[in-house]
Amino acid sequence: MTTETEDGVGFRSRRGPILIALMLSTGLVAIDSTIVATAVPSIVDDVGGFTSFPWLFSAYLLAQAVSVPVYAKLSDVLGRKPIILSGIGLFLLGSVLCGLAWSMPALIAFRVLQGLGAGAVQPVAITIAGDIYTLAERAKVQGYLASVWAVSSVVGPTLGGVFSSLGIWRWIFLINIPLCLLAGWMLVRTFHEDVERKKHRIDYLGAGLLTISLSLLILGALEGGQAWAWNSSISIAVFAAGALLFAAFLLVERKAAEPVLPPWVVSRRLLATTAMISFGVGAVMLGLTSYVPTFLEGSLQVSPVLAGLALAALTLGWPLSASQAGRFYLRIGFRKTAMIGISITVIGTAVLAFTASSPNVLLVAAACFTVGLGLGLVATPSLIAAQSSVEWNERGVVTGTNLFARSIGSSIGVAVFGAVANAIYANGPGDGPDPRTTIVASSAVFSAVLISAALTVIAVLAMPATHDKAATARMDANAGGDANAGGDANAGAAHAQNQELS
Repeated sequence: MTTETEDGVGFRSRRGPILIALMLSTGLVAIDSTIVATAVPSIVDDVGGFTSFPWLFSAYLLAQAVSVPVYAKLSDVLGRKPIILSGIGLFLLGSVLCGLAWSMPALIAFRVLQGLGAGAVQPVAITIAGDIYTLAERAKVQGYLASVWAVSSVVGPTLGGVFSSLGIWRWIFLINIPLCLLAGWMLVRTFHEDVERKKHRIDYLGAGLLTISLSLLILGALEGGQAWAWNSSISIAVFAAGALLFAAFLLVERKAAEPVLPPWVVSRRLLATTAMISFGVGAVMLGLTSYVPTFLEGSLQVSPVLAGLALAALTLGWPLSASQAGRFYLRIGFRKTAMIGISITVIGTAVLAFTASSPNVLLVAAACFTVGLGLGLVATPSLIAAQSSVEWNERGVVTGTNLFARSIGSSIGVAVFGAVANAIYANGPGDGPDPRTTIVASSAVFSAVLISAALTVIAVLAMPATHDKAATARMDANAGGDANAGGDANAGAAHAQNQELS
């Protein structure tokens, strides 16, 4: 793998084609997370199943979340390239089948297939970026990848609305066909890795137990209080079964030769704290994404487009700060950079919580932009710190664990915020939420998001400090300075010293 190239970060650099392929692959996942929402009315009119349409989102997110740890481990065992290409292939197959779906149950099943593909694409793309770029370069690269999500947050709903209005909703899935083929072709042509071939014992039992247990636990969090009451027998059964299977998974992992989720992932302080930070980032992100549009539309009666633009300020702030995070963590360290970021996040969420009683579109947009700036300075340094602390054959698991923690934070956060909002709506007028009830409910949710951000401060404070240049150089010797995938430590260390101490 040609990771020692020092020709800068950008599309015209030697690694530019790989970066474009990674952004295109990430774009598949990002756009598909937003494009379906605006097309739901057309989909329901065509295939029916109005009461089941929320599963179009839940099934996709569930399949993506539970498969991330498995794919991440496989990328450390088999290499990044076969796993990300397999993910793109699954996503392509799922997209084709979704475009041909004849009923809502079939469409939901094919969305699961898409989710399984997305579960491989996103973490492995980020892991590849950690492989081929140095510590100093990774923040800029994360800014490029984050910008994909910013663009998708605008392009996705717009395309979905256009296809829906033209009566061709199936093209929201079929448009993925050329994109998947292009991304796969570019990766095959430009990305090459040299993986040490040796016999592995894949932990099939552990992977199965982890997938089923997490599916049940996330399902319980997503559907609790909506599909069924929290204290209902089905809710208790789902959580109990998930907890028992997860306990069995932990026992299996202690004896597995190559565990799918190694115990060291949670025993190392840096990895444990960065995972907790990612959990908090997920909760804050989804809390605002889920409730800011509802707040503006319900309280001020603004159009969905305007509400969406206010929320888009969040996804614009993230890539801006993420791309500049490297300037901070190379000078003051990962923890101090993350501390600055989480402080900005707390300020942004506090503005939302304390001004919700007097709704204002511009103020909400400014607060979302502030939160985005903060999250970019939290998520990027914490992820890069975790990646840089391990060698090539562990980086996939570490990246996957970090992203999985973010997914769990999103799921639990949405469940908690939903319970808070629903409790207030239940005491409102019986003919639907009025503006006043919406304001009260949204204010309570934003206060809960503020608490989530404040709790994340604790995780950042617990993160070990790695602030001196020599330390960052040693970390880079384990990461982007590798001359080969999983290979030459001496060459990596020399490259790290040249890159970080010059």
